[in-house]
Amino acid sequence: MTADVSEFQYGLVTPIAAYLMAFLGSVLALRCTTRSMGRSRGEKRLGWLALGAVSLGCGIWTMHFIAMIGFSVDGTGVSYDAARTLLSLVVAIAVVAGGVFLVGYRGSGPVTLGTAGVVTGLGVAAMHYLGMSAMHTGGTVRYDTTIVALSVVIAVVAATAALWAAVSISAVWATVGAGLVMGAAVSTMHYTGMAAVSVHVSQMQTGGQSSTSLLSFLLIMLAGPVMALVLAGAIVMFDPEVVGGQRDWHPAEHPQPVAPRHR
Repeated sequence: MTADVSEFQYGLVTPIAAYLMAFLGSVLALRCTTRSMGRSRGEKRLGWLALGAVSLGCGIWTMHFIAMIGFSVDGTGVSYDAARTLLSLVVAIAVVAGGVFLVGYRGSGPVTLGTAGVVTGLGVAAMHYLGMSAMHTGGTVRYDTTIVALSVVIAVVAATAALWAAVSISAVWATVGAGLVMGAAVSTMHYTGMAAVSVHVSQMQTGGQSSTSLLSFLLIMLAGPVMALVLAGAIVMFDPEVVGGQRDWHPAEHPQPVAPRHR
């Protein structure tokens, strides 16, 4: 039989918290990429791009598993395989890094941006479904292929928009606005993918892993990525060049030589 599933076991707490983490990761990634622009291809540029990739990857992954705290299956317990859950985090960071470094070093030309967006979007979708494969229930998890395909399209579009924004937007308030949109896109992709899920059980269980045990496991898994986001936020906020009042790089700015005045 098909069990009843819910994404909102704790009401709106989990989707709101998940969105905020996706927003935070997006904003930090944008700011880090902005800081990398205009620098030489040396260690500083590499460091900012790497920090941006980690921020976005952790933000997306954290959003997914915070949202999963609110997932429940009526009549059966839910548990996760720790190794596969951590592997999904590695995948998230790796694919985002590929996209960020590609546009960070090659620019936002149509071919480069399209390639990076597709690779990153497919990687984000892979992270989502790899994380779902780490979930164990008392039944069989099935997916509606049409909705799965729609979630992948959303992931690719969201990733392409995020990478474009990363190399095209530098003003602080514009970055915040882009982060809000990107957070919404990531959340939409997640809940679209979850709409494809159905759980089929042969017999309802009265026992299973308690909600407290599941919550404890997910909070332990989330601790590292959340701390990484906090650390990235501190680095961005207290960057000596930002504190010192230096302006961010603006893509549209190309300083022109000043002609000498003739008296």
